[in-house]
Amino acid sequence: MTAASEPAGSRTHRASTTAAKTSAAATFALVFGVAGLLSVLTAILAWIGLVLGIIGIILGIVGLKMARRPGVTGRGVAIGGLVLSILAVLIGLGLAAGITTFVNNDSAVDRLQQQVDDLRDKLD
Repeated sequence: MTAASEPAGSRTHRASTTAAKTSAAATFALVFGVAGLLSVLTAILAWIGLVLGIIGIILGIVGLKMARRPGVTGRGVAIGGLVLSILAVLIGLGLAAGITTFVNNDSAVDRLQQQVDDLRDKLD
């Protein structure tokens, strides 16, 4: 007797009601990673992106640990968030180092000031 020929009330097979849930920490790690990377790439909001990236790294690690539990998924999401967050932090630190080096270089600042003065003269 097949399942299709059995009466509807006699079926003993029930659908599983415990569906695996994606880790909230993994999801937030991805969100913070994307937001951090976008913020860092604007250069004006680089410090915000650096902070968001650090938070994303922490949440990515927590998400990976939570994904090991039974009934919890999100390992790939946590890895994606972790990678994006690490990229945001590395780019943010590189940008901060570059800006700091440029600002502390007097000749570079003088050249920039000369270029700004030249552009200002052209506007008049």
